[in-house]
Amino acid sequence: MSDLLQIKRLLRRPQFLAAAKGVSEARGAVVIQRLERGDGSPHIGLGFTATKKVGGAVVRNRAKRRLREAARAMLAQHGVPGSDYVFIARMGTTERAWDRLLDDVKSTLTRLATPRHDRGAPKPSHARAPSGQDRQNP
Repeated sequence: MSDLLQIKRLLRRPQFLAAAKGVSEARGAVVIQRLERGDGSPHIGLGFTATKKVGGAVVRNRAKRRLREAARAMLAQHGVPGSDYVFIARMGTTERAWDRLLDDVKSTLTRLATPRHDRGAPKPSHARAPSGQDRQNP
């Protein structure tokens, strides 16, 4: 991608709620939600959040700062123009080693960039053995 990638921050609740309706992936210390806007604009929307489960205000702010830096490092190479991304901090975000956090973000962004039909689709329900017949009797 070019260095002219334009990133706009998501600031309003409806933007975050819209992104939640897209696809999401979780890896290690981060969950990333992606919504393809389809509005023709090539910019990337970017938002960050951390719930109170993560910790107090100091811990949540530290987690979001780390996610912002990880997004800055990885989004230019692995982000999809015309999409909104929401990075959600998990419990281990503040303690995660920096290189592992970057790896989590990179692998999650890469996974989200692949089209849905290319991902490992779940097996159809008819492929499973009927209840009670999945174990062999000795």
